[in-house]
Amino acid sequence: MSEIASKSNVTMVQQDKVAGPWKEAWRSFRKSKSALIGTAIVIFFVLLAILGPFIAPQGINDQNLSQRLLAPSAEHWFGTDDLGRDIFSRILHGARISLTVGFFAVIISATVGSFLGIIAGYYGRWVDTIISRLFDIMLAFPSILLAIAVVSILGPSLRNALIAIAIINVPNFGRLIRSRVLSIKEEEYIHAAKAIGMKNSRILWRHILPNSMTPVIVQGTLAIATAIIEAAALGFLGLGAEAPQPEWGKMLADARIFLLNAPWAMVFPGLAIMLTVIGFNLMGDGLRDALDPKMKN
Repeated sequence: MSEIASKSNVTMVQQDKVAGPWKEAWRSFRKSKSALIGTAIVIFFVLLAILGPFIAPQGINDQNLSQRLLAPSAEHWFGTDDLGRDIFSRILHGARISLTVGFFAVIISATVGSFLGIIAGYYGRWVDTIISRLFDIMLAFPSILLAIAVVSILGPSLRNALIAIAIINVPNFGRLIRSRVLSIKEEEYIHAAKAIGMKNSRILWRHILPNSMTPVIVQGTLAIATAIIEAAALGFLGLGAEAPQPEWGKMLADARIFLLNAPWAMVFPGLAIMLTVIGFNLMGDGLRDALDPKMKN
């Protein structure tokens, strides 16, 4: 019986080791209450973005001037705007716009930035110099000013705002991945792969890229929150979404002149932006603590 018990204990230890770092990271993530709260907020707004058009009580462009600037009530939960449109319905639709911009802008910037960062970190020399100086030039400008410049060149629209947000976030991912690659390429298994004649492309794809994804996941989660704020800022300045799109930043801009008479027209879009950003930030902090061994106690 003792032998059977010892064998079962050994088997359990082996299974626990096989679980790998991702399962351990998930266990660490679940222990963080703030991370779970952030994840719940993110899931809530993602569901709103998916189901918003189906559960919205009214159309986003249904105008009724006789009901303009009505206070929140049972009929209009968040009140109405200056054109009599239901603010609650517009915020539901706006969740899809803001999250779409945030997700796709980060996907583009993470893809381009990771590619440039890997190339710069792995090959070094003049390639690293050119790419690193490009990143330095882009980071020399405040991000919102660079985004305004890009949108001014391309023209005001939601699509161009997404492109601008993606461009200004490329250096953040690029420098992060470059620093990671510089340390990974000095590992013994990379030298061993080169010694047996493995091609650089295979080394990059099989070894460098998979081992560089952890910081990208964390940075990507935090970058979505930043992208949502930047999209709202461009919309507020009239350089993002155009009327009648119910983008949260655009809704803030349209309601600012009614702040004293109808504060709810600004409060609820502002709360939507704030809660979404808090959710992604809390979730990103939890992922950083779970995936980065240096952050563990």
